[in-house]
Amino acid sequence: MSYLDGLSPEERRHKVECVFRFAIPAVFVTKGLPVSEEFLAVANECSIPILRSSLSTKEFYWRIKPYLDAVLAPRTHLHGSLADVYGVGLLFVGESGIGKSECVLDLVERGHRLVADDLVIVSKRGNDIILGEGHQLQAYHMEIRGLGIIDIRTLFGIHATRQQKRIEVMVQLERWEEGTTYTRTGLETEKTEILEVEIPKVTIPLNPGKNITVVSEVVAMNHLLEYAGVDSATAFNQRLQDHMRPVREDLQQDYE
Repeated sequence: MSYLDGLSPEERRHKVECVFRFAIPAVFVTKGLPVSEEFLAVANECSIPILRSSLSTKEFYWRIKPYLDAVLAPRTHLHGSLADVYGVGLLFVGESGIGKSECVLDLVERGHRLVADDLVIVSKRGNDIILGEGHQLQAYHMEIRGLGIIDIRTLFGIHATRQQKRIEVMVQLERWEEGTTYTRTGLETEKTEILEVEIPKVTIPLNPGKNITVVSEVVAMNHLLEYAGVDSATAFNQRLQDHMRPVREDLQQDYE
């Protein structure tokens, strides 16, 4: 603004027109600085809104940056159910009717929290954080086949829901198929990508009698252990190798 004030009205208008050729969505003037008539006239011709704030540039940027990060973040929509289990965001995915909603409902009954059901809106924050939330019109409702639409917040209380949660593990629910190989040791970790962010993926086959709710709780607790640097599968495998090492050495020394 100080630079523009030092120019003639014709030069000032020309400089502002050069800047506004870039189709700027909006202009914020901080520190409550006055805006010249030429500046306002060109902005009106280009349909660019001018907003003025009494805040300093630094404080204004500090306040508006989180909002812009949220509004302009990359987004996508996923079909699944998102729950907060022991502070870990578990995203349940699978074919329609596999039991995602019923699993999350059972988790809520056990004291965990629903974030979104059926439609999960995912946004990327920073380089490696993905947040999931439900649609505002959905508002913590769930569809239970055979029962219909239920309101989780009304049935279980406000503590049974939360507005958004970081997605940390994807839980793939699928029907048990004979001959399909599933991980037995946990040494082979599976990964998946959402909005170019890599997260762990756990595939759980469903068969009659399996307590999927308890398994989901263990998935969350195991993730917390790995986050703390404890890999149960690797530690168990290392103990087995240490136990077998003397046997291998004896066999190598037995020349008979």
